Amino acid sequence: MARLADVFPGSSHVQFHGLEEKTDTEIWEFAKVNDFCIVTQDADFAERSRLYGSPPKVVWLRCGNTPTKQVEVLLRFGIEAIQELLNNQSLQCLEIY
Repeated sequence: MARLADVFPGSSHVQFHGLEEKTDTEIWEFAKVNDFCIVTQDADFAERSRLYGSPPKVVWLRCGNTPTKQVEVLLRFGIEAIQELLNNQSLQCLEIY
């Protein structure tokens, strides 16, 4: 995710880890073990965070089918809220619209 490297260094994508065909559970466990926050449009991950807590933290994008550039804008606009999610142990999931 070079687009966001300036604000979220170390961010990545499931395809770079061979996870694009893996189950939600396998992606969840990978993120947990490797200290990743999951950024997704999939409600299943938000539900998992409600059921199991964190780690991993989840940023749930509620923007529908949106071009990558618009997703980048949403994440940049939400930097402060995302940092609060990452730094606050009582938070598990952040919804961004």
